[in-house]
Amino acid sequence: MMDIHKILKQLPHRYPFLLVDRVLEIDKGKSIKALKNVTINEPFFEGHFPNRPVMPGVLMLEALAQASALLSFDALNASPDEQMIYYFAGMEGVRFRRPVEPGDQLILEAELVRMKAGIFKFKTRALVGDEVAVEAELTCAMRAVK
Repeated sequence: MMDIHKILKQLPHRYPFLLVDRVLEIDKGKSIKALKNVTINEPFFEGHFPNRPVMPGVLMLEALAQASALLSFDALNASPDEQMIYYFAGMEGVRFRRPVEPGDQLILEAELVRMKAGIFKFKTRALVGDEVAVEAELTCAMRAVK
């Protein structure tokens, strides 16, 4: 398990862009299960949508990428520093299955499919209860800051 204090040491994101609240499980070099509590206080709900608040799909994908980054750092026994940044490099097979609303707990799951030369490929999905909200194959890259 990883609490918010450990997550803050691993990810450079901060409010309002930190989208992982807790790591529930991590199987080193294989998979991660993390949690995002979705509350009405999220700044994006003010405009998406005022009469029917729904979490933007791109932010669900960002949450999955952040969970995937935590898995990557754990697999490498590394922590990011000012000389390295972790980028989104691609998304494939993205499918949105259900809306995510205030009060939902978004369970973020990522499985490491491939890791080579700083490029990571993941099979991911986010669930609310037993229902899949989004699924995607994500590619991320660790690169030195120039």
